[in-house]
Amino acid sequence: MKKVTIYTDGSSRGNPGPGGYGTVLIFGKFEKHLSQGYDCTTNNRMEIMAALAGLKALKEPCEVTIYSDSQYLVNAMTKGWMEGWKNNGWAKKKKSEVLKNVDLWKEMDASIEGHKIHWKWVKGHAGNKYNEICDELATTAADGNDKVKDEGFVPS
Repeated sequence: MKKVTIYTDGSSRGNPGPGGYGTVLIFGKFEKHLSQGYDCTTNNRMEIMAALAGLKALKEPCEVTIYSDSQYLVNAMTKGWMEGWKNNGWAKKKKSEVLKNVDLWKEMDASIEGHKIHWKWVKGHAGNKYNEICDELATTAADGNDKVKDEGFVPS
């Protein structure tokens, strides 16, 4: 399996508000930068979408290390939260509590299929080169004029 590193970050100007994600894929000496802005979304949705964008860019099963400054995302993937939601019919333990971002968690479940993934938390705004690049990509996308609608966003 090819070894790929993915750095991700999400941003929103208001929560909810305009948002964007930034993703950097690294394979050997090659880098690919991805970003997209959205009219109205949340920071957590952008954090998940950043990881999804990186995973969707892979053309074959890979061994992937994904770095994110989102504890929500990393904990969901490393502490079994997503698996628990899936096993509970994509709901929280208390079915009366709404599972936010269920559309993205289902997409994540499908996107990790076939890959060997290592999730790593990195402190944001702490001088990590690629986290800083992702932050710049995300905020530029959030502030840009080419934003699209986040079709899955449901206001609370």
